[in-house]
Amino acid sequence: MAAKKKAAKKKTIRRTTLRSSKGTKLYAVRAADGTFKDIQTYKRAHSADIRKSSKAEATKKAAKKKAPARKKAAAKKK
Repeated sequence: MAAKKKAAKKKTIRRTTLRSSKGTKLYAVRAADGTFKDIQTYKRAHSADIRKSSKAEATKKAAKKKAPARKKAAAKKK
């Protein structure tokens, strides 16, 4: 029997915002069973998100590179 493989959909990771005992903001990612899978500081996780670019941004940037550069006409002196 040939087993069919289902295409795995990539789920967006939902993060819960928490506060530590010191008052710093935290992001907590939970596993399927509800336990904490990963805990990061908000500052570190947010800066990593900012550094990443989405697929839409990446294709837009690539298209911009391929487009021919426009040259401005030099102003004529009289």
